[in-house]
Amino acid sequence: MSPNSWICLNPPNATIDDSQIAVSLDNRGLAYGDGFFTTMGVINGQILWLDYHHQRLIFHAKALQLKLDSDSLLAILQTHAKQLQQGMLKLIVMRAAQDIRGYGYMPSESGSACEVWLKSLRMNIAAAQSLPLANGQSIPLQATASAICLSAQIACLPPPLAGLKSLNRLDNVLASGELHAIKAKLLPSTLLDSALLESHSSESKAALSLSEGLLRDMSGRWIEGTMSNVFYQLSDSRLGASSSDINDSFKADKGNVDKDKANYLTQGQWYTPSMAQSGVNGVMRQVLIDELSTSKNPVIIRSLKDDDLPHLSRLFFCNALRGIMPMTSLTLLSGEVVNF
Repeated sequence: MSPNSWICLNPPNATIDDSQIAVSLDNRGLAYGDGFFTTMGVINGQILWLDYHHQRLIFHAKALQLKLDSDSLLAILQTHAKQLQQGMLKLIVMRAAQDIRGYGYMPSESGSACEVWLKSLRMNIAAAQSLPLANGQSIPLQATASAICLSAQIACLPPPLAGLKSLNRLDNVLASGELHAIKAKLLPSTLLDSALLESHSSESKAALSLSEGLLRDMSGRWIEGTMSNVFYQLSDSRLGASSSDINDSFKADKGNVDKDKANYLTQGQWYTPSMAQSGVNGVMRQVLIDELSTSKNPVIIRSLKDDDLPHLSRLFFCNALRGIMPMTSLTLLSGEVVNF
């Protein structure tokens, strides 16, 4: 498999040169978004968070009623990872073409058949720093950046679809477009060289540091980033005012924390929004929830509302490729800036 090319893993023997790929307009992924995808980082020939991606394959295939041999597929993915060594594998799973007109599909084994496509991309996914985990693995820690609240909203979905990384991503596309438009408005017409950052205006510097946008769903609650999940902490005063919003199965530890010595992830109480009605339950989100489940402060699933935003004390975004992306500030819709 050559880098940057797509190959078809299922049905077998359907490998196509990337210069000859032609997708039928009857393709259900194109026509209806009938499928899902996952993006996997590869370092030293190994897929990062392999068990979590495996669980995603199993869960998504069941939710969308697709017949997928996840164990065999995982073995194939590991082979491609060894060939790639360093980079990204993107997997797309779609329901196979159906004889039924329109949205419907056969209530049979043929109706659950799927196409599986894989793309290999060489890229450097390492970070300058990393956070060690108890199991010996580590999470990339990116340089600090800033975020902004976007006016774009994501859809609220029925339970079978909420949290899935389906091919229906138009709301994220529009949100990403809004984020890029904001950066383009702040930046000069020519691409700025970050090495010359000191010579640029404060607006240009702000645009260069702007890396992610915070999104609401249609209920008005803040859920995730354009390409990531979000975790946050609140000031002590805000915690006292919003205790009714906290999941009853957890209790926030408000004890003093030695912030100079503690690991970034174990400093204070982290919260993350629920994926029960919107958003994508990302691999890295679940890694962090599981990692902190036995710590002094397990992650609390808690809604993030408008009136919480001025009381944020820490914020980071995360995904399986980039790891943790800590923020130094969040610009609200009002234009107010919350600094962390």
